[in-house]
Amino acid sequence: MIILDGKKIATDIKNELKNEITQLVKNGKNIPGLVAILVGENPASEIYVRSKAKDCIEIGMRSQVEKLNAECSEKELLDLVEKYNNDKDYHGILVQLPLPKHISEEKIIEAISPKKDVDGFHPMSVGNLVIGKETFASCTPAGIQELLIRYGIETKGKHVVVLGRSNIVGKPIANIMLQKKEGANSIVTICHSAAKDLAQFTKQADILIAAIGKAQFVKADMVKEGVVIIDVGINRIEDKSLPKGYKIVGDVDFDTVASKASYITPVPGGVGLMTRAMLLKNTFKAYKLYGE
Repeated sequence: MIILDGKKIATDIKNELKNEITQLVKNGKNIPGLVAILVGENPASEIYVRSKAKDCIEIGMRSQVEKLNAECSEKELLDLVEKYNNDKDYHGILVQLPLPKHISEEKIIEAISPKKDVDGFHPMSVGNLVIGKETFASCTPAGIQELLIRYGIETKGKHVVVLGRSNIVGKPIANIMLQKKEGANSIVTICHSAAKDLAQFTKQADILIAAIGKAQFVKADMVKEGVVIIDVGINRIEDKSLPKGYKIVGDVDFDTVASKASYITPVPGGVGLMTRAMLLKNTFKAYKLYGE
């Protein structure tokens, strides 16, 4: 069993980008820029946005965090998005979700220029992904594929079973793995809560991508020997033996499943760090395509 070390691969990606940006600076070129827009005071969102800004600073990428209060109008947010749509120093725009209920997330996502949609949520990005055109793939699915490629895991003709159908992970990773490209070209099944027996599907997986949002849901008797496990879940469960009183676990029961897996991602230290790295990679891609 081999651990798919998201921390190592994310660090590799950041170092590669840092080298590229260092060269841009030496050549007197403009550098990539990412703006993160935060509405309200959601503690988890604030931590996440700060971590993204820190990542930018580490690799020499221009970074800006814009904060609006929770009572701001939808128009205020739309105006701010439009400002950065037209700002040549910022090549990626990220609006941190969730947004306050009086603001339409759909409208905000659609307002971001597809050329700066580094989260990969714009309908144009999603549509291009489905038909196999060059686009920005949402960061968590892109990170999953990057892990598979960098560890040399064969995907061609393999049965990929995706547990979960969210717009952020389940649907896009299914579409990524279907494409006739490197690190894909797979047979894909999406299964979800409507199935009477999820184990019927998960036992068939050569590669199982668990993104169902249920702590330690996947047990050893739900997978076959040699399976590749990608655990996207981040769940907090009580553990009074720890100082914080809880621990973070995935959607897979790591302790029982790991012995049957050929490869497996840990939680934490797996897919989550890849998500942040792919945001940087998407921003650099936007810079190269549209902003140099």
